[in-house]
Amino acid sequence: MSAAADEEAALLGLAPVAPDRTLAYGPHPDQVVDVYGPWPGTGPLVVLLHGGFWRAAYDRRHLSPCAAELARRGLTVALAEYRRVGAGGGAPQTFQDVPAAVAAAAGAAGPAAPPRPVVLAGHSAGGHLALLAAARPGTPLTRVVAVAPVADLARAHALGLSGGAVAGLLGDGPGFAGRLAAADPVRHPPAGVPVVLLHGTADPDVPPELSRRYAAAHPGTALRELPGTGHYAPVTPGTAAFAVFLGLLGGTAPPAA
Repeated sequence: MSAAADEEAALLGLAPVAPDRTLAYGPHPDQVVDVYGPWPGTGPLVVLLHGGFWRAAYDRRHLSPCAAELARRGLTVALAEYRRVGAGGGAPQTFQDVPAAVAAAAGAAGPAAPPRPVVLAGHSAGGHLALLAAARPGTPLTRVVAVAPVADLARAHALGLSGGAVAGLLGDGPGFAGRLAAADPVRHPPAGVPVVLLHGTADPDVPPELSRRYAAAHPGTALRELPGTGHYAPVTPGTAAFAVFLGLLGGTAPPAA
């Protein structure tokens, strides 16, 4: 088995972890947010977006061990689901769900709760969605951390990543060029929101060049590369790459046994 396959098996082999509570932000069954950790809490709220190239075959459960471990390290984590290709998603529904999920998670504690920082973190396709959210005028986000993100959509399409996933997301027909431009983070700078990219140099699923292209297009973006790391290790609890991710989110050392 290759190192990349080992990484994938290490994450996907973990048992899903049930959330402490689930919030709905719309009528569709996938318009939900699973909350892990102290609620409402006083520290930063981390809204976490999973990957899977925007397809319905991949849901939030594979990141539930990551969310649970981040919560164990003192963070409140809202693991968001969203409509995906093959189950009511794709453009524009998928793009509409992310700000709705963030707003629901941030406002669920009620108007009397004190304001708190909101960090949006996304992995892979979720990283793409997080970067788009960072570009929305008036975004409530305090910071964005994108892990192995599909940060340059046009380049991802040109490379044919995951069997043409970009065309599947946007619809490969008349008007494709315009939809691509509207949904490509490399063409939309962050709206005053600090952005950090975390990418393994040995990522075979989303090449690190996509993060490098985004960072070059948007000066001020922080790009941290992890030598020899693939696609899944940064969101797999117990890895050295996960410790870096935890640090970027502001988590703490594990509690005493």
